Amino acid sequence: MDQQKTGAFLKALRKEKGITQEKLAEVFGVSSRTVSRWETGVNMPDLSMLAEIADYYDVDIREIIDGERKSENMDKEIRETIIKAAEYTDNEKAELLKKIRYESLSGTIALAVYLILKLTDRPQMFILDSLESAALIIVALTPIMITLYTSGILTKMKAPKPKHKGLAIAGIIISSVLVGLTVSAISLLVIK
Repeated sequence: MDQQKTGAFLKALRKEKGITQEKLAEVFGVSSRTVSRWETGVNMPDLSMLAEIADYYDVDIREIIDGERKSENMDKEIRETIIKAAEYTDNEKAELLKKIRYESLSGTIALAVYLILKLTDRPQMFILDSLESAALIIVALTPIMITLYTSGILTKMKAPKPKHKGLAIAGIIISSVLVGLTVSAISLLVIK
């Protein structure tokens, strides 16, 4: 795909319609800078946006991708397939963002717990020291988990889905606390 050729074709289609980049940006709910980038070939529209652009200009998606007009119209079935593929991609992105938000939230909460326990003047207690260690472990694991999600490694693993998300989150927290308790117990035994 020649992005500059596609961009020039998008620009020609817009000029045929007699509209500005700003007006087109309003139609598709994007910035005029985004439209400019499409037309210069710097960026290309998302797959879901291509179907809308093709409908708007009354051209075939293949024509946009190739950067030139074709004589035949795109088959309705192909158009529906592309739209479904775009919806699937959007759903995958939304699911990944949700997982990253959960990881970020748990890391932020763990960091707050760690800082509170570390910075407050409190007596040395085994349970609080263990909780502090567990929180630190969660903080350390958060960027690793986010990296594993964004790289696709964790999404490839087929873990059984829990019936209740709250139980899964509680399980993660409890196991982190248990690991923290174990680390604290081992460190106390080694120090003595």
